[in-house]
Amino acid sequence: MKVILQADVKGQGKKGQMVNVSDGFARNFLFPKNLAVEANANNINLMNQKKASEAKRIERERAEAQEIANKIKDVPVVISAKAGSGGRLFGSITSSDIADALKAQLGIEIDRHKIVLDENIKQFGSYQVKVKLYPEVVGTLTVAVKEA
Repeated sequence: MKVILQADVKGQGKKGQMVNVSDGFARNFLFPKNLAVEANANNINLMNQKKASEAKRIERERAEAQEIANKIKDVPVVISAKAGSGGRLFGSITSSDIADALKAQLGIEIDRHKIVLDENIKQFGSYQVKVKLYPEVVGTLTVAVKEA
């Protein structure tokens, strides 16, 4: 019997896949636990519509991420910080500081976990910081640290 899985089933397949299982397994295990539905024309059509809408959503999110990457590439973010002798900062500039400054100056809200810093910024200067906006979209942000 052909069924469409509604959830991942160990040994059978992943959610959204159409698989061939024995009649007893489908009737006694998959259907009562709502792990699968019968693969009739209506359910196959619904599955195809879900896949198409998911593909559109992913493409839209990728385009939005690329647009944000293009915006942050051109404009530097300026962060003011207090420093001690020798140009070293009191404390350091972290990814959350960069995210807050980005929101305040450009109005772009990016999660701090998406900002990739090898190590916290501890001196004045200009730094190139990578921002992972989407799995295949990585933007570069210029962060200028100036004395307050």
